[in-house]
Order: sequence, then structure tokens, then C-alpha cells
Amino acid sequence: MPTRRHFALTAAAAAAAGLRAATPTLRLESVRRLFHNGEHNAFTDLVQFRGTYYLTFRTCPDGHMVHPTSHILILASRDGSDWREVHRFHVPKRDVRDPHFLIFNHRLFVYTGAWYCGDTSPNTYDMNQHLGYAVSSPDGARWDAPRMLEGTYGHYVWRAATHDGKAYLCGRRKREFIETATRLDRDAAVESALLESPDGFTFHTAGLFQETYGDETAFLFERNGAILAVARSGSNRNAQLLRSRAPFQSWQRSDLGRYIGGPLLARWGARYLIGARKQTPNGPRTVLSWLENNQLTDLLELPSAGDNSYPGFVALSPTQAWLSYYSTHETNPSGQPITAIYLANLRLDA
Repeated sequence: MPTRRHFALTAAAAAAAGLRAATPTLRLESVRRLFHNGEHNAFTDLVQFRGTYYLTFRTCPDGHMVHPTSHILILASRDGSDWREVHRFHVPKRDVRDPHFLIFNHRLFVYTGAWYCGDTSPNTYDMNQHLGYAVSSPDGARWDAPRMLEGTYGHYVWRAATHDGKAYLCGRRKREFIETATRLDRDAAVESALLESPDGFTFHTAGLFQETYGDETAFLFERNGAILAVARSGSNRNAQLLRSRAPFQSWQRSDLGRYIGGPLLARWGARYLIGARKQTPNGPRTVLSWLENNQLTDLLELPSAGDNSYPGFVALSPTQAWLSYYSTHETNPSGQPITAIYLANLRLDA
């Protein structure tokens, strides 16, 4: 297991970073490998529903890329120590990935994007053939079969949120579903759309997070109904901070100063926590930051390397939280890298 690393900000470092004196220290109390089955395990999310904690992620024997052998796993735990599988699903002829939870209409939803790939693992695949799916449960034990999401064909669905009796997804797509020949052409043409649904299954476009270079977008609703979002940008461009109010036709977009991958945006008390992959001098790492004054202030670098990030988050109290993520920093007995799921225990010290 990895050695616990503690990257607390000292008072001097906080002052140098321009932080308020009252900024709390974020400590990594522990981290453990939660799941590894010899396959590629990635793209996590975490939620509490009806007194039980749920963790979801993708597992695939053929690796990170697009394969019809991929499955979405859902694990459950009462205490965070003992986890059991309560459901797994796949979609025939499609690669399922990036599962995300949503509690909506008294049910627990898991949304997933799905590349079309046929019976084999394709060398090329088209976002225009992408499609969203969902499973849902009234109690975390009984799960419906995967259901196609109307209005998501050609959309790569991602994180979810709910507000005022409606479900929302990030869904990125190529503008007017144009045909593109290269990844560079595709990235420039991708929009990141805010998709809205009255029932969690049928969606329409409510607005655009990003008009060009759209990518993975983590978002939440403020108490006044405004949206706050953190968006990865295509072609390794700097991430963006996004704000909008209903009807979400006008957006404020600002540069966050660096690239991020697989972002998490979570409200923890009065603060906003960002978790994402960051390119560091030692390679890609999963890093936690505060969002303060429209800027990122780094707090912790989690044990991670290589293929990593895509965190999930649950606040247990004003001072304690769990964070799930995946990483490729450990090896198996043969010395080969593994891609596994980890659970970190975080604590705030005033």
C-alpha cells in the first residue's frame, strides 16, 4: 500500500498564496486500495443514499480505450470499510464509461456514456454515435435494466445534478453533429451542453457550458438557482470556470490558468473543493484544491500517477469526508502497473 503523504499548507505558504488566515488545513488521514480485479478500473463517483454509501466505476479486461467488454460496477457499504457489489451492467456492442450518480425522484440513478463499437474493439469511433444510458433503483438493491436516454444520441453524457424538480447532465457533442477527420478538428468543434430532463430519462438542451473545445464539466446549483461549473477544455487547453443563471443562455467563462482532467466540483460547508488530474513536474497526479476568488489553491497531492483522477466525494461532517479516485501508481507482484480504485479519508483542521 502507498505511504500516507501529508501536504498541509503552512501558515507561511498560505500567506504567500494570498489565502485568508482562517483557511483550514486539509489533511489526508488515510488512503487505501479499495478495488482491484486485474482489470482496468477507472472513472469513479461516490454518493450517500438512504443511509448507505455507494461507489461506482468502470471495469474492463481490455483496458482504458473503447471496448464492448466494459462494465459499470456499483458497490455499497454501511461504514466505508466493507464494500460489496450490489449491481453491474453493460450495454451490448457499446463501451460504457464515466458513470455518475444522481439522487432524483426518490431514486438512485447511475448515468453512463456509451461509445458504439460493435462486437470488437474499434480503432476509430465517432462521438456522433455516442448515446447515454441510465440504471436506477428505489433502494440501492433492486436495479432496473439499462435504459437509453432520449435526446442524448450524439452526446457523451457526464456529470449530473438536480435542481427545482429537474435532472441535468453535462453532454458534449460535435457542433451540428458535423463529420471530422482528426482529433484536432473534433476538439475544436465540440460543444459542452447543459441537458435538462423532467424525468431523468428524456433530455433536451438547456444551454451551453462551452461553445468550443467542450469537455468534461463538473457543475452544481447554488441556492439561488445559479450554476457554478468547472470545465476541462479539449486539446489540453486551460480549464474554465463557468457561471450562469436561468435560463442559462448567457455564461461567464474565465480561464483557470492550467489544464485539469476528470474534474470534481463539490461544496464542503462554505467552500468549494476541486479534485482533478494535474500535470506536475513528476507527471500527472490527482490534486485537491480550493476554489477561492475564481482561482485554484492546491492543498493535497494524493498518492497517484499515470492514468488517474476522476474523483467522487461525500462529506461525512463539516470536517471529515471521503474521496474516491483511480490511479496507476502501484504494481502487481510481477512488477506491472495496475489501475485500481482508491478511497481517501480527508479531514479539515481549522
